[in-house]
Amino acid sequence: MHALTEWEIDAIVEQAYTPELVADKKILVLTPDATRTCPLPRMVRLVQKYLGEAAARIDYMVALGTHTPLSDEAILALYGVCAEQKRTVFANSHFLNHRWDREDTLARIGWIGEQETAELSRGRLKERVPVDINRAVFNYDMILVIGPVFPHEVVGFSGGAKYLFPGISGGEFLHFFHWLGAVVTCPGTIGIKNTPVREVIDRAMRFVEIEVQCLAMVVKNQNELHGLFAGDVKEAWARAADVSAKVHIIVTERPYHTVFGICPSMYDEIWTGGKVMYKLEQVVADGGRLIIYAPHITQISRTWGHHMERIGYHVRDYFLTRMDTFADIPRAVLAHSTHVRGIGAMIDGVERPRIEVILASGIPEEMCRTINLGYLDPNAINPDDYRNREQEGILFVEQAGEILHRLH
Repeated sequence: MHALTEWEIDAIVEQAYTPELVADKKILVLTPDATRTCPLPRMVRLVQKYLGEAAARIDYMVALGTHTPLSDEAILALYGVCAEQKRTVFANSHFLNHRWDREDTLARIGWIGEQETAELSRGRLKERVPVDINRAVFNYDMILVIGPVFPHEVVGFSGGAKYLFPGISGGEFLHFFHWLGAVVTCPGTIGIKNTPVREVIDRAMRFVEIEVQCLAMVVKNQNELHGLFAGDVKEAWARAADVSAKVHIIVTERPYHTVFGICPSMYDEIWTGGKVMYKLEQVVADGGRLIIYAPHITQISRTWGHHMERIGYHVRDYFLTRMDTFADIPRAVLAHSTHVRGIGAMIDGVERPRIEVILASGIPEEMCRTINLGYLDPNAINPDDYRNREQEGILFVEQAGEILHRLH
């Protein structure tokens, strides 16, 4: 599968979004933040080039989900927009954060009832859930999602409608489907196209009355595009997910007793750095260990760290057997906890994780013990000592967190 040329990328955008399609429309472009690998500045420039003259207006919003809000300067840097371009090429555009942390930014667009949640979750959860979205969307005629598609621990494959839910949503609905993904489990979800959580998100999309288009990217080797699909958000995402399954999944013949994953710098807290675990858990042998090497990470989560320090990291069944104890903890936090801790069980009241998860990060040993994870001093580790030792049962993974490894 070849990487698309610049000419091919330009042609896809130009042909998909003709002046007739976008004429006089106010368009809101939704993008990822810096925790997703993709040639975002290039795509933003192409959108402005081919849609900018015909559209009445194009604004850009970082679909943060529950990630940390960005400063105005950080947003422009994310999009590769310098001060001169802001005054000229993007003079009529606004650059926005999704402020999920402020209730006044959200509007309720519907409810999913108990019977529906029971059906969509295959009987795992049954509750009436409100669906909220950033009220800014009502100021536009079209939403255009620009984002990459990778295997994802909560929804199966990222991208597409996920840029609306949770990208620009919040509240109970966000916590509901994150917890649903955790109940299904990460190995039961990640790299699977049709999942209960994706169906829940698709159901929520029926409340969105604005036209939603998508430029779905399949990225490899940082910025190479091995797929770019334009059109209706669901169709473009589905085509990209099919290619992602071929590009972003490595199948191994046997498990390894030790897996050493290098956490990229774009993950600057365990909240996102946990992706190293999600993508590598399945190839760690029973009783083995996964080492997340992240010397640059010094905190669990800027937003949710106080919750995590209280509850720690545990297997799913630890929470399922005592949900009343954690009724005041947002369920997306519980989901993060069990995703990082991995598969396991409660046996005679004792938690039995399948593997050991070890942080070699800037988080102190005492804190690692408090949150129920292992610890290694990153300054005492030479990552090269783990390279090229597959025959000994040791797997070394550079730039872990986006490529899914699973057993044959």
